[in-house]
Amino acid sequence: MSRLESFIRRMSAQRDLLNEAARRIAEIDGPVVELGLGNGRTFDHLRTLFPQRRILVFDRKMSAFAASRPAPEDFVEGEIRERATAFAGIGAALVHCDIATGYAEADDATIAWLADVVAPLLRPGGFAVSGMPLEHDELEALALPPGVAEGRYFFYRRR
Repeated sequence: MSRLESFIRRMSAQRDLLNEAARRIAEIDGPVVELGLGNGRTFDHLRTLFPQRRILVFDRKMSAFAASRPAPEDFVEGEIRERATAFAGIGAALVHCDIATGYAEADDATIAWLADVVAPLLRPGGFAVSGMPLEHDELEALALPPGVAEGRYFFYRRR
């Protein structure tokens, strides 16, 4: 598979899971949390899905396109691991994280701490959509929607 095909499949999986999560959290209170802003494409999709919710975004620095930036009060700059940990208990209905680098050593290091950041952000019954696996006692892995290949993207609910 070419890198372009792989990217398209990853983005399609991300979109499909975020759309599924949007259906599932319709009756759940709480903000949406985005770990990793990047260029802002996913944030832009999230604000389309959740126009009435606060979307809190964490990233090392603001690098999104001007039209795809969160409001200044909804952007938390700095190392995601440290900054998001300070928001434990926020009661998020959804946490999305797509912060993989494509470098196995760096991604393995992120996987080692990411679930411990994500789970405490979520309210019980809240959902996590992630580009990396999240192993945590409070997170239950969910079946993926049709068309999303196992291991391409991950879907969880907080117990």
